[in-house]
Amino acid sequence: MPRHMLLTGTPGCGKTTVVVSVVRLLRQTGISIFGFWTEEIQRAGERQGFAVELVNGERGVLASVERPGPPRVGRYGVDVEAVDSLVTPEIRRGLSAAESGSRVVIVMDEIGKMELLSGLFRQAALAAFDSPARCLATILARPHPYADPLRSRPDVEVVTVTRQNRQGLPRWIAERLVEG
Repeated sequence: MPRHMLLTGTPGCGKTTVVVSVVRLLRQTGISIFGFWTEEIQRAGERQGFAVELVNGERGVLASVERPGPPRVGRYGVDVEAVDSLVTPEIRRGLSAAESGSRVVIVMDEIGKMELLSGLFRQAALAAFDSPARCLATILARPHPYADPLRSRPDVEVVTVTRQNRQGLPRWIAERLVEG
């Protein structure tokens, strides 16, 4: 059985909701959880950017329409330093715990265009997949030179999230990550 799970699907299908629900379920198991998820920043009903939240509750701004570029992804200026100073150290903490023998799940929501602008993030994410930790990540659906090799790894199961299956996925995913 694959050790890692990658969630994919169309924007708005519920990938982040599934990830946050899995984290809640995993917290009840005693497994150490490290990682992050992203959330939209809304103002007056319009998306203004994206926040990143670590599993421990620490937050930062990943991208904003108000941030000048480069780099930019669409209309958003991306704060690569936020990835380097928040996200990458969190993944490294998970790697350290896994290397010391703890049962660890590293959550990465998401491995996407904005996060992949950071070379440090790319290195840490790959190290997570190569480590004793289990990984739960969301990944961009379109082809990408970094993401494609992750999807095709023999130790990875790719799960497509849809509006129809998203309710039942958290428990199923949590059980798979706890097994073995």
